[in-house]
Formats: sequence, structure tokens, C-alpha cells
Amino acid sequence: QVQLVESGGGLVQAGDSLRFSCAASGRTLDDYTVGWFRQASGREREFVAAIDWSGENTFYTPSVRGRFTISRDNSKNALYLQMNSLKPGDTAVYYCTANPNDDIDKADRWDYWGQGTQVTVSS
Repeated sequence: QVQLVESGGGLVQAGDSLRFSCAASGRTLDDYTVGWFRQASGREREFVAAIDWSGENTFYTPSVRGRFTISRDNSKNALYLQMNSLKPGDTAVYYCTANPNDDIDKADRWDYWGQGTQVTVSS
């Protein structure tokens, strides 16, 4: 089992930057693709970004490409999401996740989830 704990959420203004961290325990993340999803109030959980085990391949939903950067540090068993140029539409609870079976953009394909961290972007 893998336990994931996110940190870094908060209230920011449009245009600000924020960095999420996700610390893993229980098992190393080295072999897993890991990623981030978000869920806005009243909406389904939405894929944001993913990075493969090597860190060489990254994937983004179009609305965040060029603004968000996913990264990982296998030596620290952690993953990160750097979010720049935040918009009110980025307001959501953000979840880190690990080990997709396929279709990385579908929430029900991932095995492990953190508890989520809230980001609110004011205009």
C-alpha cells in the first residue's frame, strides 16, 4: 500500500504561483507513474498532469499546459506540481495519485490517492 499526503494549498490571487508537494510512504514510488487530479465543487474529478516513473515523460490536460509543471524526486519519494499564472478556474481540491492501470486521464484507473488539498484562486 502507498499512502500519499499533499501539502501546499491555500488562497491566492489570479496570476499568483503555488507549489504542491505530495509525500509518499509505505512503498517507494520509483516504479509508478504518478499524477495530479483536481475536483471543483459540483464537478467530476479531472485529470491535471502525470509523470512516468523515469520522470522523462510528462502529460498535461490542455488547460494547464504551459502554466503547470509536474515533477518528481524519487530519492525523496515525492512528487510536485508547480502552478503558475493561476486562474479562478483552477480553484479546486487537488489530489495526488499513483499507479494508473491505463487511461491516465480517468480517475477510476488510479490505485492510490491522497486526501486532497484546497486551492482557491480569487480574481
